[in-house]
Amino acid sequence: MAGIVRYGAYVPFFRLSRTALGAGKGERAVASYDEDAVSMAVEAGREALRGAPEIHGVLFATTSPPYAEKLNASTLHAALNLPRTVAAADLGASTRAGLAGLLLAADIAAAGRRSLVCASDVVIGAPEGARERLGGDAACAFVVGDDGEALARVIGRASLTDELLDTWRIPEERFPRAWEERFGAEVLAPLLREAAVRALQEAGIQPADLSALIVDSTNERAAASLPKALGVKAEQVADTLALSVGRSGAAAAGLALAHALDRAKPGDRLAVVVGADGADALVLEVTSRITSSRPTRTVARWLAAKRNDLGYQTYLKWRGILPFEPPRRPDPDRPAAPPMHRSEHWKYGFIGSRCTACHAVNLPPQRVCVACGAVDQMRPEPMADARCRIATYTLDRLAYSLQPPVVAAVVDFEQGGRMQCELTDMDPVQVAIGNELEMTFRRLFTVNGVHNYFWKARPQR
Repeated sequence: MAGIVRYGAYVPFFRLSRTALGAGKGERAVASYDEDAVSMAVEAGREALRGAPEIHGVLFATTSPPYAEKLNASTLHAALNLPRTVAAADLGASTRAGLAGLLLAADIAAAGRRSLVCASDVVIGAPEGARERLGGDAACAFVVGDDGEALARVIGRASLTDELLDTWRIPEERFPRAWEERFGAEVLAPLLREAAVRALQEAGIQPADLSALIVDSTNERAAASLPKALGVKAEQVADTLALSVGRSGAAAAGLALAHALDRAKPGDRLAVVVGADGADALVLEVTSRITSSRPTRTVARWLAAKRNDLGYQTYLKWRGILPFEPPRRPDPDRPAAPPMHRSEHWKYGFIGSRCTACHAVNLPPQRVCVACGAVDQMRPEPMADARCRIATYTLDRLAYSLQPPVVAAVVDFEQGGRMQCELTDMDPVQVAIGNELEMTFRRLFTVNGVHNYFWKARPQR
Protein backbone atom coordinates (compact mmCIF):
# COMPACT_ATOMS: atom_id res chain seq x y z
CA MET A 1 0.00 0.00 0.00
CA ALA A 2 0.96 3.65 -0.39
CA GLY A 3 0.59 6.81 1.61
CA ILE A 4 1.52 10.47 2.02
CA VAL A 5 4.98 10.77 3.55
CA ARG A 6 5.32 14.58 3.63
CA TYR A 7 3.24 17.48 2.37
CA GLY A 8 3.36 21.24 1.90
CA ALA A 9 1.27 24.14 0.64
CA TYR A 10 1.62 27.69 -0.58
CA VAL A 11 -0.80 30.62 -0.71
CA PRO A 12 0.37 33.89 -2.30
CA PHE A 13 0.83 37.03 -0.23
CA PHE A 14 -1.77 39.18 -2.00
CA ARG A 15 -5.57 39.01 -1.63
CA LEU A 16 -8.34 40.65 -3.62
CA SER A 17 -11.50 41.43 -1.69
CA ARG A 18 -14.61 40.03 -3.35
CA THR A 19 -16.42 43.25 -2.60
CA ALA A 20 -14.13 44.77 -5.27
CA LEU A 21 -15.57 42.17 -7.65
CA GLY A 22 -19.16 42.77 -6.58
CA ALA A 23 -19.22 39.20 -5.30
CA GLY A 24 -20.03 39.43 -1.60
CA LYS A 25 -18.07 37.86 1.26
CA GLY A 26 -14.46 36.77 1.47
CA GLU A 27 -11.40 37.28 -0.65
CA ARG A 28 -9.42 35.45 -3.29
CA ALA A 29 -5.69 34.73 -3.19
CA VAL A 30 -3.81 36.39 -6.05
CA ALA A 31 -0.44 35.33 -7.43
CA SER A 32 1.88 38.31 -7.67
CA TYR A 33 2.99 39.73 -11.02
CA ASP A 34 6.23 37.73 -10.68
CA GLU A 35 4.56 34.41 -9.81
CA ASP A 36 3.11 31.64 -11.95
CA ALA A 37 2.06 28.02 -11.51
CA VAL A 38 5.66 26.78 -11.51
CA SER A 39 7.03 29.31 -9.01
CA MET A 40 4.16 28.58 -6.60
CA ALA A 41 4.72 24.83 -7.01
CA VAL A 42 8.37 25.38 -6.07
CA GLU A 43 7.29 27.00 -2.79
CA ALA A 44 4.94 24.12 -1.92
CA GLY A 45 7.52 21.56 -3.04
CA ARG A 46 10.21 23.07 -0.82
CA GLU A 47 7.89 22.65 2.17
CA ALA A 48 7.10 19.02 1.29
CA LEU A 49 10.73 18.02 0.73
CA ARG A 50 12.08 19.30 4.05
CA GLY A 51 12.91 16.18 6.02
CA ALA A 52 11.53 13.91 3.29
CA PRO A 53 13.33 10.76 2.15
CA GLU A 54 14.83 10.48 -1.34
CA ILE A 55 12.33 10.78 -4.19
CA HIS A 56 12.46 9.19 -7.64
CA GLY A 57 10.01 11.26 -9.67
CA VAL A 58 8.17 14.59 -9.91
CA LEU A 59 4.61 15.00 -11.18
CA PHE A 60 3.39 18.53 -11.84
CA ALA A 61 -0.36 19.12 -12.25
CA THR A 62 -1.75 22.42 -13.53
CA THR A 63 -4.25 23.89 -15.95
CA SER A 64 -2.19 27.10 -16.27
CA PRO A 65 1.25 25.93 -17.43
CA PRO A 66 3.77 28.73 -18.11
CA TYR A 67 4.89 26.82 -21.21
CA ALA A 68 2.36 25.21 -23.52
CA GLU A 69 5.09 23.11 -25.13
CA LYS A 70 8.06 22.49 -22.86
CA LEU A 71 8.27 20.38 -19.74
CA ASN A 72 7.27 22.71 -16.90
CA ALA A 73 8.15 20.01 -14.39
CA SER A 74 11.79 20.34 -15.47
CA THR A 75 11.87 23.95 -14.21
CA LEU A 76 10.30 22.76 -10.95
CA HIS A 77 12.87 19.95 -10.82
CA ALA A 78 15.78 22.40 -11.29
CA ALA A 79 14.51 24.90 -8.72
CA LEU A 80 14.19 22.12 -6.14
CA ASN A 81 17.79 21.08 -6.91
CA LEU A 82 16.86 17.46 -7.59
CA PRO A 83 19.30 14.96 -9.14
CA ARG A 84 19.12 14.32 -12.90
CA THR A 85 18.07 10.75 -12.18
CA VAL A 86 14.72 11.99 -10.81
CA ALA A 87 12.08 11.63 -13.52
CA ALA A 88 9.65 14.47 -14.30
CA ALA A 89 6.26 14.69 -15.99
CA ASP A 90 3.45 17.22 -16.49
CA LEU A 91 -0.23 16.51 -15.89
CA GLY A 92 -2.90 18.94 -17.01
CA ALA A 93 -5.93 19.95 -19.06
CA SER A 94 -8.32 19.37 -16.15
CA THR A 95 -8.62 20.48 -12.54
CA ARG A 96 -8.98 16.77 -11.81
CA ALA A 97 -5.24 16.44 -12.54
CA GLY A 98 -4.22 17.28 -8.97
CA LEU A 99 -5.92 14.30 -7.32
CA ALA A 100 -5.13 12.17 -10.38
CA GLY A 101 -1.45 12.88 -9.71
CA LEU A 102 -1.83 11.61 -6.14
CA LEU A 103 -3.51 8.42 -7.35
CA LEU A 104 -0.81 7.91 -9.98
CA ALA A 105 1.89 8.43 -7.37
CA ALA A 106 0.21 5.82 -5.18
CA ASP A 107 0.48 3.34 -8.07
CA ILE A 108 4.15 4.24 -8.52
CA ALA A 109 4.72 3.71 -4.79
CA ALA A 110 3.58 0.11 -5.23
CA ALA A 111 6.75 -0.36 -7.30
CA GLY A 112 8.84 0.92 -4.41
CA ARG A 113 9.46 4.42 -5.79
CA ARG A 114 8.58 7.72 -4.11
CA SER A 115 7.13 10.65 -6.03
CA LEU A 116 6.68 14.34 -5.36
CA VAL A 117 3.28 15.47 -6.61
CA CYS A 118 2.86 19.24 -7.01
CA ALA A 119 -0.42 20.85 -8.02
CA SER A 120 -0.57 24.57 -8.71
CA ASP A 121 -2.80 26.96 -10.60
CA VAL A 122 -3.18 30.64 -11.42
CA VAL A 123 -6.93 30.76 -12.00
CA ILE A 124 -7.97 33.41 -14.52
CA GLY A 125 -11.57 34.11 -15.48
CA ALA A 126 -13.26 36.62 -17.71
CA PRO A 127 -14.04 39.90 -15.88
CA GLU A 128 -17.38 39.81 -14.04
CA GLY A 129 -17.61 36.05 -14.51
CA ALA A 130 -18.04 33.29 -11.93
CA ARG A 131 -14.50 31.98 -12.37
CA GLU A 132 -13.04 35.40 -11.56
CA ARG A 133 -15.24 35.74 -8.47
CA LEU A 134 -14.87 32.21 -7.11
CA GLY A 135 -11.34 31.34 -8.21
CA GLY A 136 -8.05 31.73 -6.36
CA ASP A 137 -4.34 31.00 -6.81
CA ALA A 138 -2.43 28.47 -4.70
CA ALA A 139 -0.26 25.35 -4.72
CA CYS A 140 0.17 22.13 -2.77
CA ALA A 141 2.69 19.30 -2.76
CA PHE A 142 2.80 15.71 -1.47
CA VAL A 143 5.57 13.14 -1.21
CA VAL A 144 3.95 9.75 -1.80
CA GLY A 145 5.69 6.53 -0.85
CA ASP A 146 5.30 3.27 1.04
CA ASP A 147 2.63 3.24 3.73
CA GLY A 148 5.16 2.07 6.31
CA GLU A 149 6.65 5.57 6.35
CA ALA A 150 3.41 7.46 5.72
CA LEU A 151 1.67 10.07 7.86
CA ALA A 152 -1.56 9.14 6.07
CA ARG A 153 -1.99 5.83 4.27
CA VAL A 154 -4.31 5.11 1.36
CA ILE A 155 -7.08 2.72 2.40
CA GLY A 156 -9.55 3.26 -0.45
CA ARG A 157 -9.80 4.78 -3.90
CA ALA A 158 -12.01 4.91 -6.98
CA SER A 159 -12.03 6.56 -10.40
CA LEU A 160 -14.79 7.09 -12.93
CA THR A 161 -14.47 8.75 -16.34
CA ASP A 162 -17.27 10.27 -18.40
CA GLU A 163 -17.12 12.48 -21.51
CA LEU A 164 -18.85 15.66 -20.37
CA LEU A 165 -18.84 19.16 -21.84
CA ASP A 166 -18.97 21.04 -18.54
CA THR A 167 -15.88 23.29 -18.43
CA TRP A 168 -13.59 23.65 -21.44
CA ARG A 169 -11.15 25.90 -23.29
CA ILE A 170 -9.47 25.56 -26.67
CA PRO A 171 -5.80 26.62 -27.05
CA GLU A 172 -6.65 29.87 -28.85
CA GLU A 173 -8.90 31.13 -26.04
CA ARG A 174 -7.84 32.91 -22.87
CA PHE A 175 -10.81 32.18 -20.65
CA PRO A 176 -12.54 28.83 -20.02
CA ARG A 177 -16.21 28.39 -20.80
CA ALA A 178 -18.84 26.55 -18.76
CA TRP A 179 -22.12 24.93 -19.75
CA GLU A 180 -25.38 25.68 -17.95
CA GLU A 181 -24.92 24.63 -14.32
CA ARG A 182 -27.97 22.38 -14.00
CA PHE A 183 -26.76 20.07 -16.78
CA GLY A 184 -23.33 19.63 -15.20
CA ALA A 185 -24.85 19.00 -11.78
CA GLU A 186 -27.20 16.32 -13.14
CA VAL A 187 -24.25 14.38 -14.56
CA LEU A 188 -21.49 15.07 -12.05
CA ALA A 189 -23.49 14.66 -8.83
CA PRO A 190 -24.17 10.91 -9.37
CA LEU A 191 -20.55 10.38 -10.46
CA LEU A 192 -19.23 12.04 -7.31
CA ARG A 193 -21.50 9.92 -5.15
CA GLU A 194 -20.59 6.66 -6.92
CA ALA A 195 -16.84 7.36 -6.70
CA ALA A 196 -17.13 8.22 -3.00
CA VAL A 197 -19.19 5.11 -2.21
CA ARG A 198 -16.78 2.84 -4.09
CA ALA A 199 -13.76 4.30 -2.30
CA LEU A 200 -15.44 4.00 1.11
CA GLN A 201 -16.41 0.39 0.39
CA GLU A 202 -12.81 -0.44 -0.54
CA ALA A 203 -11.68 1.21 2.70
CA GLY A 204 -14.25 -0.82 4.64
CA ILE A 205 -15.77 2.19 6.39
CA GLN A 206 -19.03 4.12 6.41
CA PRO A 207 -19.52 7.85 5.74
CA ALA A 208 -20.15 8.33 9.45
CA ASP A 209 -16.59 7.12 10.14
CA LEU A 210 -15.04 10.05 8.27
CA SER A 211 -13.35 12.83 10.20
CA ALA A 212 -13.36 15.08 7.14
CA LEU A 213 -14.91 14.99 3.68
CA ILE A 214 -13.24 17.19 1.06
CA VAL A 215 -15.24 17.79 -2.10
CA ASP A 216 -14.12 19.75 -5.15
CA SER A 217 -15.71 20.01 -8.57
CA THR A 218 -15.92 22.20 -11.64
CA ASN A 219 -19.64 22.29 -10.82
CA GLU A 220 -20.35 23.96 -7.48
CA ARG A 221 -23.88 22.58 -7.26
CA ALA A 222 -22.68 18.99 -7.77
CA ALA A 223 -20.03 19.39 -5.07
CA ALA A 224 -22.56 20.83 -2.61
CA SER A 225 -24.89 17.85 -3.13
CA LEU A 226 -22.42 15.12 -2.10
CA PRO A 227 -22.43 15.50 1.72
CA LYS A 228 -26.21 15.20 1.80
CA ALA A 229 -26.16 12.25 -0.62
CA LEU A 230 -23.72 10.41 1.66
CA GLY A 231 -25.52 11.38 4.84
CA VAL A 232 -22.45 13.21 6.15
CA LYS A 233 -22.95 15.68 8.99
CA ALA A 234 -22.05 19.34 8.57
CA GLU A 235 -19.17 19.08 11.06
CA GLN A 236 -17.60 16.35 8.91
CA VAL A 237 -17.40 18.55 5.81
CA ALA A 238 -13.92 20.07 5.50
CA ASP A 239 -13.24 23.71 4.79
CA THR A 240 -12.46 24.08 1.09
CA LEU A 241 -11.03 27.57 1.74
CA ALA A 242 -13.56 29.09 -0.65
CA LEU A 243 -13.81 32.32 1.36
CA SER A 244 -10.10 32.75 2.13
CA VAL A 245 -8.41 31.50 -1.07
CA GLY A 246 -11.03 30.62 -3.66
CA ARG A 247 -11.15 27.51 -5.82
CA SER A 248 -7.53 27.05 -6.86
CA GLY A 249 -8.03 24.79 -9.89
CA ALA A 250 -5.90 21.65 -9.87
CA ALA A 251 -4.57 22.59 -6.42
CA ALA A 252 -7.96 23.06 -4.75
CA ALA A 253 -8.53 19.56 -3.38
CA GLY A 254 -4.90 19.13 -2.34
CA LEU A 255 -4.81 22.48 -0.55
CA ALA A 256 -7.93 21.54 1.42
CA LEU A 257 -6.36 18.15 2.19
CA ALA A 258 -3.19 19.84 3.46
CA HIS A 259 -5.35 22.09 5.66
CA ALA A 260 -7.15 19.03 7.05
CA LEU A 261 -3.85 17.21 7.69
CA ASP A 262 -2.58 20.25 9.61
CA ARG A 263 -5.28 19.57 12.21
CA ALA A 264 -5.70 15.79 11.91
CA LYS A 265 -5.11 13.25 14.68
CA PRO A 266 -3.85 9.67 14.41
CA GLY A 267 -6.71 7.41 13.41
CA ASP A 268 -8.67 10.10 11.54
CA ARG A 269 -10.13 9.07 8.18
CA LEU A 270 -10.18 11.66 5.41
CA ALA A 271 -11.95 11.38 2.06
CA VAL A 272 -11.13 13.54 -0.98
CA VAL A 273 -13.55 13.52 -3.92
CA VAL A 274 -13.02 15.51 -7.13
CA GLY A 275 -15.43 15.81 -10.05
CA ALA A 276 -14.46 16.89 -13.58
CA ASP A 277 -15.09 14.76 -16.70
CA GLY A 278 -15.83 11.99 -14.22
CA ALA A 279 -14.75 11.66 -10.62
CA ASP A 280 -11.84 10.50 -8.47
CA ALA A 281 -12.01 9.58 -4.80
CA LEU A 282 -9.31 8.86 -2.24
CA VAL A 283 -9.70 7.72 1.38
CA LEU A 284 -6.79 8.15 3.80
CA GLU A 285 -6.18 7.01 7.35
CA VAL A 286 -3.91 9.25 9.44
CA THR A 287 -1.07 7.49 11.25
CA SER A 288 0.95 8.31 14.36
CA ARG A 289 3.63 9.87 12.14
CA ILE A 290 1.45 12.92 11.56
CA THR A 291 2.66 14.74 14.67
CA SER A 292 6.31 14.65 13.60
CA SER A 293 5.85 15.08 9.85
CA ARG A 294 3.87 18.29 9.47
CA PRO A 295 5.48 21.16 7.55
CA THR A 296 6.79 24.23 9.33
CA ARG A 297 4.35 26.46 7.48
CA THR A 298 0.77 25.29 7.86
CA VAL A 299 -1.99 26.44 5.52
CA ALA A 300 -3.30 28.64 8.32
CA ARG A 301 0.10 30.33 8.57
CA TRP A 302 0.14 31.06 4.84
CA LEU A 303 -3.39 32.46 5.10
CA ALA A 304 -2.46 34.75 7.97
CA ALA A 305 0.58 36.24 6.19
CA LYS A 306 -1.12 38.45 3.63
CA ARG A 307 -1.84 41.86 2.21
CA ASN A 308 -5.52 42.22 1.34
CA ASP A 309 -5.72 45.69 -0.19
CA LEU A 310 -4.88 44.75 -3.79
CA GLY A 311 -6.70 46.97 -6.28
CA TYR A 312 -8.85 45.41 -8.98
CA GLN A 313 -7.09 47.33 -11.76
CA THR A 314 -3.71 46.12 -10.49
CA TYR A 315 -5.02 42.55 -10.52
CA LEU A 316 -6.22 42.93 -14.12
CA LYS A 317 -2.84 44.37 -15.12
CA TRP A 318 -0.93 41.53 -13.48
CA ARG A 319 -3.05 38.96 -15.32
CA GLY A 320 -2.59 40.72 -18.66
CA ILE A 321 -6.32 41.42 -19.02
CA LEU A 322 -6.26 45.22 -18.80
CA PRO A 323 -4.20 47.10 -21.40
CA PHE A 324 -1.79 49.58 -19.85
CA GLU A 325 1.07 51.79 -20.88
CA PRO A 326 4.25 49.74 -20.59
CA PRO A 327 7.32 51.07 -18.82
CA ARG A 328 9.06 53.71 -20.94
CA ARG A 329 12.25 51.71 -21.01
CA PRO A 330 13.80 49.30 -23.50
CA ASP A 331 12.44 45.80 -23.09
CA PRO A 332 14.86 43.42 -21.39
CA ASP A 333 16.83 41.07 -23.63
CA ARG A 334 15.56 37.56 -24.18
CA PRO A 335 17.41 35.08 -21.95
CA ALA A 336 19.69 32.83 -23.99
CA ALA A 337 19.55 29.05 -23.67
CA PRO A 338 23.32 28.28 -23.39
CA PRO A 339 24.11 30.53 -20.39
CA MET A 340 20.87 29.49 -18.66
CA HIS A 341 21.89 25.85 -19.02
CA ARG A 342 25.47 26.47 -17.88
CA SER A 343 24.32 28.26 -14.73
CA GLU A 344 21.39 25.94 -13.97
CA HIS A 345 22.43 25.13 -10.39
CA TRP A 346 22.82 28.81 -9.55
CA LYS A 347 19.93 30.25 -11.54
CA TYR A 348 17.32 27.64 -10.61
CA GLY A 349 18.65 25.77 -7.58
CA PHE A 350 20.31 28.83 -6.00
CA ILE A 351 23.50 26.93 -5.24
CA GLY A 352 26.50 29.11 -4.38
CA SER A 353 30.00 27.97 -3.50
CA ARG A 354 32.00 27.90 -0.26
CA CYS A 355 35.76 28.14 -0.31
CA THR A 356 37.36 25.17 1.44
CA ALA A 357 40.46 27.27 2.14
CA CYS A 358 38.94 30.26 3.97
CA HIS A 359 35.27 29.10 4.22
CA ALA A 360 33.93 32.27 2.55
CA VAL A 361 30.63 31.94 0.66
CA ASN A 362 30.76 33.13 -2.97
CA LEU A 363 27.55 34.39 -4.63
CA PRO A 364 27.28 33.62 -7.49
CA PRO A 365 29.55 30.56 -7.36
CA GLN A 366 33.14 31.22 -8.42
CA ARG A 367 36.26 29.27 -9.34
CA VAL A 368 38.46 31.91 -7.69
CA CYS A 369 37.48 32.85 -4.13
CA VAL A 370 36.60 36.54 -3.81
CA ALA A 371 37.96 36.56 -0.24
CA CYS A 372 41.28 34.72 -0.36
CA GLY A 373 41.96 34.13 -4.06
CA ALA A 374 42.13 30.33 -3.77
CA VAL A 375 41.55 28.66 -7.15
CA ASP A 376 39.23 25.67 -7.67
CA GLN A 377 38.89 24.99 -3.96
CA MET A 378 35.11 25.27 -3.79
CA ARG A 379 32.24 23.07 -2.67
CA PRO A 380 28.55 23.65 -3.43
CA GLU A 381 26.66 25.76 -0.90
CA PRO A 382 22.81 25.54 -1.05
CA MET A 383 21.32 28.96 -0.32
CA ALA A 384 17.59 28.62 -1.06
CA ASP A 385 16.68 28.16 2.61
CA ALA A 386 19.20 30.67 3.93
CA ARG A 387 17.96 33.66 5.94
CA CYS A 388 19.32 37.10 5.12
CA ARG A 389 19.12 40.77 6.10
CA ILE A 390 19.08 44.00 4.14
CA ALA A 391 22.51 45.65 4.19
CA THR A 392 21.44 48.53 1.94
CA TYR A 393 18.75 49.19 -0.65
CA THR A 394 17.39 51.59 -3.23
CA LEU A 395 14.04 52.22 -4.90
CA ASP A 396 14.56 52.12 -8.67
CA ARG A 397 11.77 53.85 -10.58
CA LEU A 398 13.59 53.60 -13.91
CA ALA A 399 14.00 49.82 -14.15
CA TYR A 400 11.60 47.75 -16.25
CA SER A 401 8.85 46.36 -14.01
CA LEU A 402 5.13 45.62 -14.03
CA GLN A 403 4.97 46.93 -10.48
CA PRO A 404 7.35 49.89 -10.05
CA PRO A 405 9.35 50.86 -8.16
CA VAL A 406 11.79 47.95 -8.16
CA VAL A 407 13.19 47.47 -4.67
CA ALA A 408 16.83 46.52 -5.21
CA ALA A 409 18.79 45.48 -2.15
CA VAL A 410 22.16 44.16 -1.09
CA VAL A 411 21.55 41.34 1.38
CA ASP A 412 23.84 39.56 3.82
CA PHE A 413 23.16 35.87 4.50
CA GLU A 414 23.38 34.33 7.96
CA GLN A 415 25.53 31.45 6.68
CA GLY A 416 27.85 33.86 4.87
CA GLY A 417 27.78 35.56 1.50
CA ARG A 418 26.43 38.81 0.12
CA MET A 419 24.55 39.55 -3.10
CA GLN A 420 22.30 42.07 -4.79
CA CYS A 421 18.76 41.00 -5.54
CA GLU A 422 15.21 42.27 -5.96
CA LEU A 423 12.72 42.25 -3.11
CA THR A 424 9.13 41.09 -3.56
CA ASP A 425 5.90 40.88 -1.53
CA MET A 426 7.00 44.02 0.26
CA ASP A 427 5.61 47.53 0.62
CA PRO A 428 8.42 49.88 -0.50
CA VAL A 429 7.51 52.25 2.35
CA GLN A 430 8.32 49.54 4.90
CA VAL A 431 11.75 48.60 3.56
CA ALA A 432 14.52 49.26 6.08
CA ILE A 433 18.13 48.28 6.63
CA GLY A 434 18.27 45.22 8.87
CA ASN A 435 14.93 43.73 7.75
CA GLU A 436 15.00 39.93 7.96
CA LEU A 437 14.26 38.18 4.66
CA GLU A 438 14.02 34.75 3.07
CA MET A 439 14.46 33.62 -0.51
CA THR A 440 11.67 32.81 -2.96
CA PHE A 441 11.67 31.53 -6.55
CA ARG A 442 10.08 34.01 -8.97
CA ARG A 443 9.71 34.86 -12.66
CA LEU A 444 11.65 38.07 -13.35
CA PHE A 445 10.14 38.74 -16.79
CA THR A 446 9.11 37.11 -20.06
CA VAL A 447 10.58 38.14 -23.41
CA ASN A 448 9.78 36.54 -26.79
CA GLY A 449 8.11 33.61 -25.08
CA VAL A 450 11.02 32.85 -22.75
CA HIS A 451 10.42 33.01 -19.00
CA ASN A 452 13.38 34.28 -17.02
CA TYR A 453 13.28 32.72 -13.55
CA PHE A 454 15.53 33.56 -10.61
CA TRP A 455 15.38 34.08 -6.86
CA LYS A 456 14.19 37.16 -4.99
CA ALA A 457 14.05 37.99 -1.30
CA ARG A 458 10.84 38.58 0.66
CA PRO A 459 9.87 39.27 4.29
CA GLN A 460 9.64 36.08 6.32
CA ARG A 461 6.18 34.51 6.21
